[in-house]
Amino acid sequence: MHLAHLRLRDFRNYARLDADFSPGFHLLLGDNAQGKTNILEAIYLMATLRSFRGVGSAQMVRHGAKGYFVGGNVVGQGESEIKMYWSARERNLSLNAQPVKKLADYFGALRTVVFCTEDLQLVKGTARARRRFLDLLLAQTQPNYLPLLQRYMHCVRARNALLKQRTTDEAALESFSAELVKLGNEIIRARRELVPKFSPLARLAYRRISNDAEELRIEYQPSVKNDFAVELASSRARERTFRATLVGPHRDDVQLLQNEKSAAQFGSEGQKRTLVIALKMAQAEFLAGIHGSPPILLIDDVMGELDVKRRIGLLPLLEQARKSSGQVFMTCTDENWPSELGKELRRWQVVQGSLKPVL
Repeated sequence: MHLAHLRLRDFRNYARLDADFSPGFHLLLGDNAQGKTNILEAIYLMATLRSFRGVGSAQMVRHGAKGYFVGGNVVGQGESEIKMYWSARERNLSLNAQPVKKLADYFGALRTVVFCTEDLQLVKGTARARRRFLDLLLAQTQPNYLPLLQRYMHCVRARNALLKQRTTDEAALESFSAELVKLGNEIIRARRELVPKFSPLARLAYRRISNDAEELRIEYQPSVKNDFAVELASSRARERTFRATLVGPHRDDVQLLQNEKSAAQFGSEGQKRTLVIALKMAQAEFLAGIHGSPPILLIDDVMGELDVKRRIGLLPLLEQARKSSGQVFMTCTDENWPSELGKELRRWQVVQGSLKPVL
């Protein structure tokens, strides 16, 4: 799979961009605040309908414009054309000139894995970041997972709205509780089955990058310990106090352990960076194993933050992408681009919202 064409209109600092990309390695060079990361963000947005920077769509509109357009042509098993437009009044998403009505029909048209500084939240941040990581992996590999998760979260919100009312409609609450348990058990099962399949890849990637410094273990920690229906019923008194649903997969976490110690509490900054890169490498390998082709890798200035040993540990993944005609986009400044990557790459200069090939 590769992105053959990218088109931007009024996206971030790009008034207008049309660029063609071949499979292989693309190095985006330029000073800070020129728009390198914005290109990666646009590609990731097409794949996941989210920004990896954790911002809303309004922040991605070019200053003074009403909305943005992001589109592209993706070559995989066939060829797909993606078009998305966002403004305060209008939102359109189409795949091959057909409006997207179900996100399950859209997910997978473009698969990406991003490496960025925000990834540190996987280790240092709240449980929400780790849940999102699991959910994205499942959405990228199981077509029915995203609609399941959407139905579950709709149920949580509806149930919370009932709990916030002065007089609770007990019959409606019971109905939503039964639906919550049914959908929640499916989510818990999917997450529980994913972690043992994903963990060996993450452990191996961590060993490669860290030179066997520590042993990594990933432990899924569901909010529901035994019987969801029983635990939900027993939390009713606390729910009335907090006016929110307190038990369920929307409260799950994933424990990341280095030599059986919490990485968040005891890991050094270097160990945390190694861990998040290992998780992303494992994500890329997992997707490649399921789909038979590697996802597009988006690497945002991460190499400059790594020492030589850890950079070399990342190279096998990049080499694998090259061998399988995959595609990699990496941002660097002219000073910190890693010479270990060799010469088989296409260099692009990014200056104030313009992208030009370096010949």
